[in-house]
Amino acid sequence: MAYEAGALEETLAAAAGGDAALHAELRASYAESVSRQVDLLERSRCDGNWHVAAMRLKGLAASFHSVALLALAEEALDTAPGDPAVVRRLKAYVTEFSLG
Repeated sequence: MAYEAGALEETLAAAAGGDAALHAELRASYAESVSRQVDLLERSRCDGNWHVAAMRLKGLAASFHSVALLALAEEALDTAPGDPAVVRRLKAYVTEFSLG
């Protein structure tokens, strides 16, 4: 699942209130937060750590209204811990978001 601009960008724009610098800061903060959780997910060595990182991603998705991230987080929760395919898709999401 790829990054979608819709609701996530609207949420960031509403939070920034027309302030371009704040919008950029919020965008960067979101990307950093998602990247951090993806890194933790990738480095998970037990089911518990995998689950916690996936739940944090799900929380970020809900907070920022990101349908794509929510689907990826739920996929991580539904797959076996350590699934490299889910991690690759999450990294691709972060890359697409950062370029967008």
